[in-house]
Amino acid sequence: MRLTVFGATGGIGQEIVRQAVAAGHEVTAVVRDPARLPVPLSRVTVHTAARIDDPEGLREAVAGRDAVLSGLGSRGRKADGIAERLTGSVIRAMEAEGTRRLLVVSAAPVAPKPADDPLLDRMMLKAIGAILKEVYADLTLMEGALARSATDWTSVRPPKLTNGPLTGTYRTVYGSNPRSGRSISRADVAHAMLALIDDPAAVKQGVGLAY
Repeated sequence: MRLTVFGATGGIGQEIVRQAVAAGHEVTAVVRDPARLPVPLSRVTVHTAARIDDPEGLREAVAGRDAVLSGLGSRGRKADGIAERLTGSVIRAMEAEGTRRLLVVSAAPVAPKPADDPLLDRMMLKAIGAILKEVYADLTLMEGALARSATDWTSVRPPKLTNGPLTGTYRTVYGSNPRSGRSISRADVAHAMLALIDDPAAVKQGVGLAY
């Protein structure tokens, strides 16, 4: 497949690029600094974008792609509308080019809460939500933009991210979160996103991931 990856130098983005290249996909990485890519540049088409919030500057990167995968988002507690704004630019570029398949990283607290989650898990999620309130508000707005778009989107919603290894063994729940799901590695989030590209059940859905 021909894939474009946004946020390609971030933790999940690097894993998407690495795994996609290893699987034989044709990968375009949209980056500000190509030196931060995790694989030899000879194996990746690099699209250097000084501004991700400029849809016109992104059209070439998404034109004719089978899927676009994004790890864009805040890297701290201050969101400043980053996920909504940057993902919105990607969406507008894709709509202009007629590119439809889009997979993005969101977060577990954005999903409806499982009714059978134990009290401890609900309390932990509430506490984390209070600390990262601004980040999750931004991701909620991002998901609203996805829902209004013409893309065939999937929002992947992991809980706590770790730097653990790729296992390929994790739980997925469509429209909600796995019960008592507390963590997953960035490598496995990337694995899930690549696996979901061709899954029709994941189109226009949020998908919860966890061990």
